[in-house]
Formats: sequence, structure tokens, C-alpha cells
Amino acid sequence: MHVMKAVPITKEEETNKVLIAEDNAKTRLFLKNQLELLGYNVVGTVTNGKAAVEKAAEVNPNLVIMDIKMPEMDGIDAAKLISSKGPVPIILITGISSDEMAAKAIEAGVFAYLVKPVTKKQLEPAIKLALARFNEFRSLKVEVNDLKDAMETRKLVERAKGILMKRCNISEEDAFKLLQTHSQKENKKMREIAEGIISASKLI
Repeated sequence: MHVMKAVPITKEEETNKVLIAEDNAKTRLFLKNQLELLGYNVVGTVTNGKAAVEKAAEVNPNLVIMDIKMPEMDGIDAAKLISSKGPVPIILITGISSDEMAAKAIEAGVFAYLVKPVTKKQLEPAIKLALARFNEFRSLKVEVNDLKDAMETRKLVERAKGILMKRCNISEEDAFKLLQTHSQKENKKMREIAEGIISASKLI
């Protein structure tokens, strides 16, 4: 008897699943088209935060791109709920970015921003940044036991990276590597190293 073999899902298809949550039809279509041109598999497009949370639980995306202002639930609250079920890189579409909003967004599991109007030029760098920061976050999560601690550590690490980037005139990736190197050399957790840098910057 001839048994048909199941066609395995390629690693690329499995790791390229994107969910879009955007209430503006024009932006939603633009994102879908551009993501597909970049080789991503758009597994869902929804129009509000509540639907984004439900769809994320159903399709288990590897990346979520969503607007901050949406009906029923905003992007930050939706990001918080999606992240609480399991961390995933989330990119937030925003009109303006403030320090207060950035802190809330980091806590909610947001890894990068797209500032309106979203352009083709912005999209790929934002995805690369979100994925790089998500990989950093995963390495931080190894140090701590729960998600809340990992989120708190990430907030401190982001601040410390910002200080190092400004002071040493280095890239975000190099700033993270510098934190990692100090952590290994001094046999301390990344959180402790980040706290030390933040404290020292306040004295200067």
C-alpha cells in the first residue's frame, strides 16, 4: 500500500508568521502587501485590539505589527495580553513617541516602532530591530525565572543601552554586546550591570 507522506512545513514558513492589527484599511493592505514582498507569511489581519489578542492565540505568530489606537482595545493593552501568553516580537504603529509611552510599551512587550505614515523604507529596518531586540530579550529571560522579571530587566537594559550608545557613540547591537561582556567578566546578571550604568550616569 502506498502511504502518502505529509509535506513538512518549512522552517521559513513556520518562523515567518505575521499578524497585522490595524483599523485603517489602506494601511492594513499596504502592510500586508509589503510584508508578503519581503517574504513573510501574513497569517491574519484584524481591525481591533481585542481581535488581535484572540487571533494571536489562534495562529501563534512570530511577529505582530499593530496600531496603538484601535477600537475595543488599544495596541499597548493588546500587546500586554499577547505577551502574557508567550513572548513574541511586537511592533507598534504610533503617531508620536514619548518616553512615557516607550516605558509602557516596553513593559507590554513592544520591541520596535513604526511612526505614521508608515513607509516601505521604514518597514524592514523596524522588523530587523524588533527581531534583534527580541533575541536579546530571550537571552535575558534565561537569567530570570518569570516573564515579569524579564520585562523589568529589559526596561533597565534598554535604558543602559541608550546611555552607552550616547556616551560611547556605538550602535545598539554593540551596546548590548558590551553589557553582555561586562556581565560575563564580572559574573553578574545583566540587570545588575544595567542598574550600575544607570546609577553611574546619574552621578555624572
